[in-house]
Amino acid sequence: MAKCDVCGKSAHFGNAVSHSHRRSNKIWKPNVKSVKVKVNGASQKMHVCTSCLRSGKVERA
Repeated sequence: MAKCDVCGKSAHFGNAVSHSHRRSNKIWKPNVKSVKVKVNGASQKMHVCTSCLRSGKVERA
C-alpha cells in the first residue's frame, strides 16, 4: 500500500460494526496520488496524499 512521502499518512485498521453489532475487519486507505513534484529544483515522482497537495506542502512539476 502507498504511504504519503510528505506527511507519512498510511492505512488505518479497525472494525466495521454492523447494526446487529457483529464485527468484521475494516481498512481506511488515504487518498494517495503518484505525482511529479519539484525537489531541490528537479522533478521527482512521489506518492503524495491529496490533503498535502491542496495545502501547498509540495509544488507540482
